[in-house]
Amino acid sequence: MSKGNILIHLSGSISCFKTCTLASLLVKADYCVQTTASQAALQFIGKATLEGITGRPVLTDLFGGVPDFTPHITLAQKWADLILAYPASANLLNRLAAGLCDDLFGSICLANNFNKPLWLAPAMNSEMFAHPSVCSSLQKLQDWGALIFPTEEGRLACGTIGKGRLIAPEFVFAQIESALCVS
Repeated sequence: MSKGNILIHLSGSISCFKTCTLASLLVKADYCVQTTASQAALQFIGKATLEGITGRPVLTDLFGGVPDFTPHITLAQKWADLILAYPASANLLNRLAAGLCDDLFGSICLANNFNKPLWLAPAMNSEMFAHPSVCSSLQKLQDWGALIFPTEEGRLACGTIGKGRLIAPEFVFAQIESALCVS
């Protein structure tokens, strides 16, 4: 029996590889995991990897029709117990704060309307993370009800040292266990 349904969205970041660890931890702990991904995320990680870990297809298309003609409604209002963007790129954060919903994940977030927990784990270059548009978007999303994870500080993919590294999957897993596990 599943402990809960976790929707994980991957946006364009080199740190997408960490999603595999998080998804694996969740599946091994008896959570049902559905992934959605932006086209940019799929430049960093392949669908087959995520599908092999979760046993479910990676959803990318708002209008795909399979397995559901309204996946944004079904996933947001009927299926997910928790919605997590891991990693959440600067582009994704700014799009969500603007209320854009011309893709699957934006539509999921609007259809959810913060009825189910929305967790965001930023991952980007330090200067992008410090940009006023990203800072403003993070604050707005938090004010609306999203939980924003801190970033880690360290070496980034671009070679610089600073804030912006995606928080460890083991930490996020522990937070999910704490929030959803009823023992």
